[in-house]
Amino acid sequence: MKVLSCDICKKKLDNPVTGRTYFHLAHRDVCESCKDSLEFAIKPTVRTKDPFSYDWYNKMYFDVMEKGVQKGKI
Repeated sequence: MKVLSCDICKKKLDNPVTGRTYFHLAHRDVCESCKDSLEFAIKPTVRTKDPFSYDWYNKMYFDVMEKGVQKGKI
């Protein structure tokens, strides 16, 4: 039995399934609920960005994720 811990909320995930119950983003392991919260948090900013740039998006995504890791929540 494999046990994994979310890097943001520190919740333990029993029998994790990659891409379904946890996601490996850059060098972080993130549970499904934290990933959903992360995407929900950045959605309003992404919608107002014109013109869209993937470099900008990736930087913003990982900055918000790192702030979540420091706070323990998104």
